[in-house]
Amino acid sequence: MSTETRSKLKKQTLRKPEWLKIDLISGERFEDFKEIKQMMRSKTLHTVCEEAKCPNIHECWANRTATFMILGDICTRACRFCAVKTGQPTELDLAEPERVAEAAEQMGLRHAVVTSVARDDLGDGGASIFAETILAIRRRMPFCNVEVLIPDFQGDADSLYKVLDAKPEVLNHNMETVERMSDRVRSKAKYDRSLELLKRSKEYAPNIPTKSSIMIGVGEEWDEILQTMDDLRAVDCNIMTIGQYLQPTKQHLSVQKYYSPEEFAALKEEGLKRGFSHVESGPLVRSSYHAHEQADAAKAEKVSKA
Repeated sequence: MSTETRSKLKKQTLRKPEWLKIDLISGERFEDFKEIKQMMRSKTLHTVCEEAKCPNIHECWANRTATFMILGDICTRACRFCAVKTGQPTELDLAEPERVAEAAEQMGLRHAVVTSVARDDLGDGGASIFAETILAIRRRMPFCNVEVLIPDFQGDADSLYKVLDAKPEVLNHNMETVERMSDRVRSKAKYDRSLELLKRSKEYAPNIPTKSSIMIGVGEEWDEILQTMDDLRAVDCNIMTIGQYLQPTKQHLSVQKYYSPEEFAALKEEGLKRGFSHVESGPLVRSSYHAHEQADAAKAEKVSKA
């Protein structure tokens, strides 16, 4: 078989399947989407929904949920899967936590998700801003759950503890991929260091559920996905999400495989068998997709064990 023929076959095999098509919204739901977008602009806030080109942005914003991205929109790392801009950040906005809280209040959120770019240029990696954001939301909305999706803070335990001391309802840190693919997919982050962060979180604050996510389709094997599940359970991670990797630009990693909905369903079963309180697994699933449902499942598990 010629190289040209193999290339054509590969392209045919990796044509985006029907189940990855996204339904557009209309009517009142589109008006809700526009309202959220305008509010974010008026408060000069960033969302990972936009910056990372999330496929669920229309659905989530129409349902008045969004994942706030603090610490600017320029990341100090250049992960090969991520669409967020990379470079040398120029901003550290100390008023940002209060604006995030105002937006969460205006949206009437019951579950707020806060993430950030990686800020390796800062001494604590931005942990203090995470903590202030949690506290600012609580001041305005005492009954709103706050989930944080944090970077690895370069392995600094004190930065992690600073976030945990603000008592988020869920502490999320993403593995992103299996161990063998980690160095190729991620920039500066280490598989073992991510596991250590999740382990430290549970040791320091055992009552705060932990969560992690991987994307599949970058070249991993099935058994490696299952091993990642086992590794996460070994550090008592409660919640796992699994989604299909989608190449954001031609400069990013190419998709090696599109997993079927049936395969995602099988992975959900594997995760639940291993003891996760909740597994969100599907082609368009992202780390914060249906985050409130995941948090509710973790709470229910904690009550049942009490």
